[in-house]
Amino acid sequence: MSRHLEGKVAAVTGGGRGIGREVCKALSAQGAAVVVNDLGVSVAGQQETVSPADEVVKALKAAGGSASSNHQDISTPEGGESLVNQAIKDFGQLDILVNVAGILRDRMIFNMTIEEWDAVVRVHLRGHFCTMRPATAHMRERKFGRIINFSSNSAQGAPGQPNYAAAKAGILGLTWSSALAMHKYGVTVNAIMPGAATRMTDTIPAGRLAGAPAESDAAAGTPMDPANVPPIIVYLSSDEAKDVTGQCFGASGYRITRYTHLEPDRVIFNNGPWDIDHLFKVFKQTLGTGLKAPRMF
Repeated sequence: MSRHLEGKVAAVTGGGRGIGREVCKALSAQGAAVVVNDLGVSVAGQQETVSPADEVVKALKAAGGSASSNHQDISTPEGGESLVNQAIKDFGQLDILVNVAGILRDRMIFNMTIEEWDAVVRVHLRGHFCTMRPATAHMRERKFGRIINFSSNSAQGAPGQPNYAAAKAGILGLTWSSALAMHKYGVTVNAIMPGAATRMTDTIPAGRLAGAPAESDAAAGTPMDPANVPPIIVYLSSDEAKDVTGQCFGASGYRITRYTHLEPDRVIFNNGPWDIDHLFKVFKQTLGTGLKAPRMF
């Protein structure tokens, strides 16, 4: 069987557990050297005593792969730069960046504190920027790179997750902007909306995720196994995907989905500035016709 990433070097944030761990295993199995980044914190962001990154590195090396661990906070400029610099120091270059790391601080919008808002946006959206800035600089010089960002279906609207939804929607904008900027340098930037049972989904009340096991430790071998997510990431990381950029794919269970970009649906024109009374008159027959409920309704 072909090893599609032979000779490539990858860095994976949040690579110590769940989907991130499975991404590291898949990239390594396909021949990539992997820098496994994990700060070693709980879903709520509290520091833990054991390094999951070290455990993943041991497993990858035991399977014959090349890997090193990184424990830096990727939501800081220093942490993002350290990850990229470590890949270059340990393995000579960085070809692939996969941004998985995240936390949750769920609460309804009317109850959310500014600290809960900032914590989630910092790790997810700022964390993506802090790794992508040095990674794109390096990839631009080498005229090659693959960046895969983790968004979420929550970007389409998730009650009780205004911070998470906003951050994940922001990641889509960051992905599209960066894809346009980096295309001429041979660097692709794509986004993933994953679906799997993880520590993060364990915190969601029962019944909110139809078909998901109650606990992530029961997911192995089921459609909600995190191991079902990495195949599309391996493809997007490969030379074969050189013309695939600025796209968003869903990966959940045994299906992979390609999402469309936002497109104008209906447009109404006026001969000059809009008169308020006229807009009230024509809205229901034009823009108000055939409205679709938000996907999360």
